[in-house]
Amino acid sequence: MAEQIDPVMEEVKALLEAEPINAPVISPTVNIPALREQLAILVSTDRCKEAIGTNLTQDQVRLLDEKDIIKYNKRYETYVGSKTNDSITNNFLSLAIKGAGTIVEFDDAEALKNELKSDFIINKELSKFSGGLALKFGSALAIVNAVAIIAKHVVFISEAAVNAAAITAKHVNISVQITEQSPVITEELPSNTE
Repeated sequence: MAEQIDPVMEEVKALLEAEPINAPVISPTVNIPALREQLAILVSTDRCKEAIGTNLTQDQVRLLDEKDIIKYNKRYETYVGSKTNDSITNNFLSLAIKGAGTIVEFDDAEALKNELKSDFIINKELSKFSGGLALKFGSALAIVNAVAIIAKHVVFISEAAVNAAAITAKHVNISVQITEQSPVITEELPSNTE
């Protein structure tokens, strides 16, 4: 039995052969020397394996072709984005839990933060939020994150504690003992000898 040739499949095969999938698209605005320098800095800080998944030497970085430079820099951008997202998410959740802790009491704030971080929906939405912050503030994001870190270490006075202090102060009878030798009232006190 002869195999029938599907004209649609032939057209798809022709398109795939005409446009290779793995060919890197090198934009004319890509600054290869700057990207190479960024990789060299990554190698010199000993974070290459952690950031891009490969140990490189300075000599290897100098010999990389444009395709590999772009590939490793994309990996590095992904690594930086992930770390940025984790940091902002962690600080935002800590701050939110601390703020909510002024109103309600949590049995274990750290376990609550970990559970919130591991929730897919919350993590997804906070990733969008932190990505939006990164786009909006760019390199000023470090300042935004520093403010969040500082704020999470501030001791908030809970509303309940303030109300309790006010109620207690209202019902406490403060008595001050004034003696006859007090300079303010000695002139006003009648003498006992009279």
